[in-house]
Formats: sequence, C-alpha cells, structure tokens
Amino acid sequence: MPAFLRRHPLWGFAVVVGLLAAWEASVRSGTVQSESWPEVSAVLQALGAGFKTEGWVSVFGSSLYRMACGFVLAAAAGIAVGLALGASDALHRIVMPSLEIFRVLPSPAFVPPLIFFLGVDDALKVTVIAIASFFPIALKTIAGVKAVDPVHLLVARTFRVPRRSVVLGIQLPSALPYVFAGCRISLGIALIVTVVTEMIAGSEGVGYYIVSMQFAMRPEDMYAAIVLLSALGYLLNRLFLVLERRSIHWARALERRGFDG
Repeated sequence: MPAFLRRHPLWGFAVVVGLLAAWEASVRSGTVQSESWPEVSAVLQALGAGFKTEGWVSVFGSSLYRMACGFVLAAAAGIAVGLALGASDALHRIVMPSLEIFRVLPSPAFVPPLIFFLGVDDALKVTVIAIASFFPIALKTIAGVKAVDPVHLLVARTFRVPRRSVVLGIQLPSALPYVFAGCRISLGIALIVTVVTEMIAGSEGVGYYIVSMQFAMRPEDMYAAIVLLSALGYLLNRLFLVLERRSIHWARALERRGFDG
C-alpha cells in the first residue's frame, strides 16, 4: 500500500464504518439475537428522529453547559495552583502530598459526600466535574513551570525582574504547551464525568437520558445517544487541537527547529 494512503486520515473512519457494518451484519444474519442489540440502521433512524424533533438539543445542551462550567473552573484553579506550586519549592513540598492523595480517588467517590452539602442539583455536578478535571491541568502546569529554562530565570534575577512578572511573563508562557496538554486531557475527563454524574444523580442531560432509555427498553434511542456522544467527544477534541495550534504555534515552530520548549 502506498505511504500516502497509509497516512490518510480516512483510514481511521474506514475502521469505524467497518465496525458498524459488522454490527449490522451480526443482527441481520442472526448471529446475535437480542432485544437489546438493535440494527445499526434502527439506531441511525433514532438518531435522525432526535435531530428532527430537536430532542438532542435539550438532552445535550444541558450536559454541555455543566461540562463547560466545570471545565472553566478546573482550568482557572488548575493553572493558578500549578503556577504557585511550580514556582515555589516550599509550597510544592507542602501541598503535593495532599494533591497526590486526592488525585487517585475515583471521581464518582466524591458524589455521595458532596450530596450532603450541595444536594443533587447542578452545583453538585459542576463541582465533581471541576474536581476531576482539575488534577491533569494542575500537574501539567507544575511540570511546565519546572521545565522552564533556568537561564531565563537567572537573567530575570540578574535584572531584578519582579516575581510576579517572572511568573506571568516567563514561566506561564513557557509552560503553555504543558497547560494545553493538561487541558486537552481534562476536556475528555470533563465529558466522561458529566455523563457519570448525570447517571448517578441526574434528572436531565445525556447521562440521565441513556439510563432512562435503558429502563424503558428503548435500545435504539440509548445507542443513538451513545453514538452521538462519541461523535461529540471526537469533535471537541479536534476543535481543541485547532485552538491549541493557533494559540501556541510558536512552540511547534521551535520544536521543528530543534529547540526545547
């Protein structure tokens, strides 16, 4: 196979189409006989019906709103904490053990205790999303600040540059590739946790919809939501990559020239 064909992005979509075709064939051939395993064509029909009635707008709109709120809070807190811990060795030694302890806790474990304080409304879901999304951003920001070229810091110290200017003018810009990497990881986590929290303590949103369709024995609608959810996750990731390339294009240029970030 020619090299340019192997690198073509459509091959990835061809695999997805092949898997869907195998799914359809497994039902039509009778290999899988189950009421909970509908034909792909039936799932696509349910998907199209949701667009015609604008049902998907209400289902996914509320989920995206909660996800965006939690992600923005996590990004703001993660970058601030990451800059502080990366710039201060004393703070790093004091805070990092606690950060590592809470980092390994599964996100759903935060739901039961937070229900006592926040109830089961949006405040709970946004808080859990923010907590889960916070750690990758904070840890990547810390790593980015620690990776700043020491020569830059020595020059700033020689010219007596104020500490705030060093953090915002040298360490933060140099750490931006790491920050974007952490945000990209957290974006996927935010989407996952949004769905999970809606399944556990939700009355609307895509997670609640999926569970409701399961209990209502409407697998076509359930799988349609899952298919649309996967497409949404892919789209968000691609959009974030475009934003990253445009925001820190200088970092990629330096990499191509053989310099360190």
